[in-house]
Amino acid sequence: GLPPADTGETSGDRPVSDVEGEAEANREGEEEEDTDSMDGSGLYSLTEDPERDVEEERRERTKSGEKRAARKRNRPDEDDDEDNNEAMEAWLGAELRDLRGPVWRAVPSLLSREIGRDSHQFARRVCGARGLVQRLELQGRLERHTGCVNTLHFNPTGTRLASGSDDLRVVIWDWAIRHAVLEFDSGHKSNVFQAKFLPHSGDSTLAMCARDGQIRVAELSATQCCKNTKRVAQHKGAAHKLALEPDSPCSFLSAGEDAVVFGIDLRLDRPANKLVVVKEGDKKVGLYTIYVNPAKTHHFAVGGRDQYVRIYDQRKINENDNNGVLKKFCPSHLVSSESKTNITCLVYSHDGTELLASYNDEDIYLFDSNHSDGADYLRRYKGHRNNATVKGVNFYGPCSEFVVSGSDCGHIYLWDKYSARIVQFMEGDRGGVVNCLEPHPHLPGMATSGLDYDIKLWAPTAENPTGLKGLKEVMKKNKRERDEDSMRHGDQYDTQLLWFLMRHMRNRRPQRTRREGGEQDTDESWSSPDSSDEDDGGPDHVQCMSS
Repeated sequence: GLPPADTGETSGDRPVSDVEGEAEANREGEEEEDTDSMDGSGLYSLTEDPERDVEEERRERTKSGEKRAARKRNRPDEDDDEDNNEAMEAWLGAELRDLRGPVWRAVPSLLSREIGRDSHQFARRVCGARGLVQRLELQGRLERHTGCVNTLHFNPTGTRLASGSDDLRVVIWDWAIRHAVLEFDSGHKSNVFQAKFLPHSGDSTLAMCARDGQIRVAELSATQCCKNTKRVAQHKGAAHKLALEPDSPCSFLSAGEDAVVFGIDLRLDRPANKLVVVKEGDKKVGLYTIYVNPAKTHHFAVGGRDQYVRIYDQRKINENDNNGVLKKFCPSHLVSSESKTNITCLVYSHDGTELLASYNDEDIYLFDSNHSDGADYLRRYKGHRNNATVKGVNFYGPCSEFVVSGSDCGHIYLWDKYSARIVQFMEGDRGGVVNCLEPHPHLPGMATSGLDYDIKLWAPTAENPTGLKGLKEVMKKNKRERDEDSMRHGDQYDTQLLWFLMRHMRNRRPQRTRREGGEQDTDESWSSPDSSDEDDGGPDHVQCMSS
């Protein structure tokens, strides 16, 4: 039977025992209750088995064991394949929990909204409903860029979407009508990796970073033109990510492959202030990602070219004391691992209590940000592949109910955060890689991009929930390729060369040089510490090929 109507809690926030108890208490009236639930039954389980008679199961196991023994004598290679397949099944099914019962149902919720009961909570509950996540499907494409689209960012109200690309241009979209309202040259000299609206700026200020290491700010006018772009900081190496302070229209952070974190305040004559140089011992750690805790805005987390998530407190960074680190996290099995694991992206949850980190050619891990230094992970999300590019990861849902990531296989994965089970699986990129995933701030849906030159829009309009067709085979393929790569010597160089050539071939198309009326690009810049117009010439890992 279906659980009763929502009582104010969103999916994933209630313990299993509460859901089971509520279902038991309402069992007698279940037949008369409206059962038009949006939470479908198309759920995926790698460990489900039908109930069978115990004695029959014992006999079958005995027969199976005898058959395997005979097969092993006659065909040892075939038996090894079966053992490998069983090991794969065991790995995929490990560390999973049971899915919690759905707590949002369409018809009762709609009826409640019509009579004015909890109407202000309707949209939040819809966005966090598993039934709608299972009905996500492609709505359309935004086409304007002539290079890979590396960054997507909705403005705070969700009416505009900013995108940046390898074509060095930034486009502002009215995504609802699929129209580009503004397009301008970013002023960067190499791949644009991020472009973000500063909060409370009236959508008039956009912060950008790129492969050239520059941090630039674009001033936009109300007449749909870019007045100018200015450089406000310079990293000695690629700058992949910016971190916005939730309530500040003039300050944000940047992180670069030079291991430097800049605090940038646009009110100052010299906006850039070097907060910390990230190190492990005496060795600098190049950075790929940075994020500000939305609940404790003086805390920020960084990740990069080693296995540690590091958290700093801006108020008390003393590089002579533990290199300024407040605390750091790492999955216990990666602490002493010989594999050179990187963190390609990390994000805080909506309330700052959890931290999600995606590891290069490893899995995605969830940490409790309030735990003490050195604490192990809470959840592990498996099945995707993160090898060829700087892969993004994000929470989905108003209360961070789901985890969403792209993959080298070209698919988009959504996991239920609590159970770590995959609840949605969609083909997201013809070019083979999905890098960027941007949930809408207030509506059920998201925008994604990757090696394709377009932006894809997704919404929960499918008539039936997903059946996750082909998921198991793709997950196994991803795991096999990952294992093979980890055993292959010189893999990093081979992959680096492959992706360089792939992007080079894709970018051989003629570049568009159109300029919008009223646009003014300038190399005018504020001075910043360690500023330099050129890269330091350091080695670029394959992950830097796209973001």
